[in-house]
Amino acid sequence: MNKKLLALLLIMGLLALGVFGCGDAPAEEAPEETPEETPEDTPENGEAVDGSARLGLGIVPSIARSRDADEDLAAQAQADVVMAAVLFDEEGRVVSVTIDNAQNRVAFDEEMQLDTDVSAPGTTKAELGDDYGMRRVSEIEKEWDEQIAAFEEWMIGQTVEEIKGLPVKVVDEAHQHVPDIPELTTSVTITVESYIAAVEHAYENSVEVENAETAGLGSEISLRRSRGLDVDNDIMPMAQFDNTMAAVAFDADGVIVGAIIDNAQIRVNYDEEGQLTTDKTEVPLTKAQLEDDYGMRRVSEIEKEWYEQIAALEEWMVGQTVDEVLGMPVKVVDEAHQHVPDVPELTTSVTITVESYLAAVAEAYENAR
Repeated sequence: MNKKLLALLLIMGLLALGVFGCGDAPAEEAPEETPEETPEDTPENGEAVDGSARLGLGIVPSIARSRDADEDLAAQAQADVVMAAVLFDEEGRVVSVTIDNAQNRVAFDEEMQLDTDVSAPGTTKAELGDDYGMRRVSEIEKEWDEQIAAFEEWMIGQTVEEIKGLPVKVVDEAHQHVPDIPELTTSVTITVESYIAAVEHAYENSVEVENAETAGLGSEISLRRSRGLDVDNDIMPMAQFDNTMAAVAFDADGVIVGAIIDNAQIRVNYDEEGQLTTDKTEVPLTKAQLEDDYGMRRVSEIEKEWYEQIAALEEWMVGQTVDEVLGMPVKVVDEAHQHVPDVPELTTSVTITVESYLAAVAEAYENAR
């Protein structure tokens, strides 16, 4: 059984249990809470790795909290995308880890027209900081970003199997996997199952890198392709969440030594009455996970699938700084392709538009540790 299938089965298992470590924002539901642990005296987050290491990007997506319209509430689509950029040493121990959660919603009104400003970029819990609002409902008075930082710190120096062995407790229906160890009692009260799953997924999909000093996580989130009901043109309502994510490793000089980029393009469909026509229990797949099923090859002038093109772009980035990557010459091909690489090395391998991928890599550099 291949690694992608194993990771997918793990994620499906978590969702089938109805547990997902991404609490809603306070306006809708009180955010979840959970504790964390403290690592043993091994490397500090961001400590250099001598020789070879492995870089991974883990993704755990869900649309399970999307809802139908009813007498009291309008329809609302919700995508929860947990992501983790993890650097492992030769023994598989975590050297650097950054976890985030992109929890975004698209609301509809009673006429199934968009009731959310989809021109605004999506956000993550880490980006929201204090604005996420967990502190005011937290028994330990800590915000989500503080709690996840403590949980990340606890992971340093441990293997995935050791992390998965974390003792947990059930606090309530929404908090099924709260850390139950003394090191995290006063720092982590969020439920952590999806965060652990993302780290495991990162390990299962990791690639070898040399001379990695730091690693970072970057994301770009768009809701722009969402749409309301258009009866005249027989167009049904749909929420679309485009989550671009990048895990990038850098050497001591800030040169890229490894990059993994993916895109969770999630669609939640409704009928004209506001009832879901998408099975919200299904686990959305990323473009890389879809591989040939994404369907780009049949419309590609170079006959290459998305995962092949992004792999070529990732390879091109290695050995360059972020400034050099951002300085890539690009060309406009059409309205949907405004930033297509215009360099000889990529002419026959990359014809996708790359602006969101470059932006995610730039953010990964800013967040590297």
